This record gives sequence, C-alpha cells and structure tokens, in this order.
Amino acid sequence: MKVLRKTTIAAAAVAALLALSACSNDSESTDSAAESEAVVTNTIVDVASANSDFSTLVAAVAAADLVGTLSSDGPFTVFAPTNEAFAALPAGVLDALLLPENKATLVKILTYHVVSGAVYAADVADGAVATVEGQSITLSTKDGVSVNNAKVVIADVMADNGVIHAIDAVILPKDVKVSSLLK
Repeated sequence: MKVLRKTTIAAAAVAALLALSACSNDSESTDSAAESEAVVTNTIVDVASANSDFSTLVAAVAAADLVGTLSSDGPFTVFAPTNEAFAALPAGVLDALLLPENKATLVKILTYHVVSGAVYAADVADGAVATVEGQSITLSTKDGVSVNNAKVVIADVMADNGVIHAIDAVILPKDVKVSSLLK
C-alpha cells in the first residue's frame, strides 16, 4: 500500500506538471482571432487524472512510464479499469505490479487496454480488435459494450487525443499470469 501511495503522489505530480506545462507565460498581446484558434490540451492522462475513479490507473500509468505515450497525439481508445476493477485483483497483485522489477508486465497489461484510433461505443462491432500491446481483445455489444467480458460502465469519455471507456475489470493478456507475481 505504501508503494501505491507513493506512486499516486508521483502520478498527481506528473498530472500537475502536465497541466502547468500547457499554460503559457507569454505576456505579448494577441488579437482575438489568434486567441480563438488556441487549442486547449485535454489528453487521456489529463482526463483520467481529473477523475478520482481512475486514480489507481493513473498511478499504474506513471509507474509504467506511459504518461508520455498516452499524452501524445493518438488517437487512442483506452478501456480504463476503475479503482474498483483494480481492487478486485487478487490480494497483493496490484502492489506487485507497481514494483520496478515488474514494470514490463505492467506495461504489457496496460497497453493491452489500449486500441489505436478513437472507437466510440456506438461504433463498436462484435469481434477481435488488435491492441497496442499486440494481442487482440474481444469486443461484444450483447447487453451493452464489453471487452473480454469486462463491462463498459461509462462510455465515450472524450479527450483531445482519443476516448476512454471505463470498465469494471482489469483484462489480462493470455500470456500474463498474475499469480506468478506473488512470491
């Protein structure tokens, strides 16, 4: 739990730095046309950081050094496990995943939740879709949208570089056995 708190604090600091870096210190005046063309950055990381239901995900993204990736142009679709989804993992697994020696496994799991392109709930079709990790996930529209049997509980959370769908479970690539993390 101590690791989770430190990682959460680090993730909050990263989010604050991202927000501050978007602010301009330019004192020169600009005309109103130029001001209306300014784009406010609201990345997937920014959106997730602003929602307390994703604090564990944000901490994991920071521990995996994926903040820069998920703040890039994209677009991406992120099937984002909620805090409750992470809490449902077997006891000790989350803490083990956040350890530096398990970073590769954490990256593998997190990138398994990401699809290239912006896929909105209304556009989801049943079938397999390749993830950024490389393996496929299975999407279903029976009784709402689900991914590998994890239900989408909040759909179409918009970000400038993609879309987030909150899910009720952490999905795992077939070659990841979380029990191996517990020693």
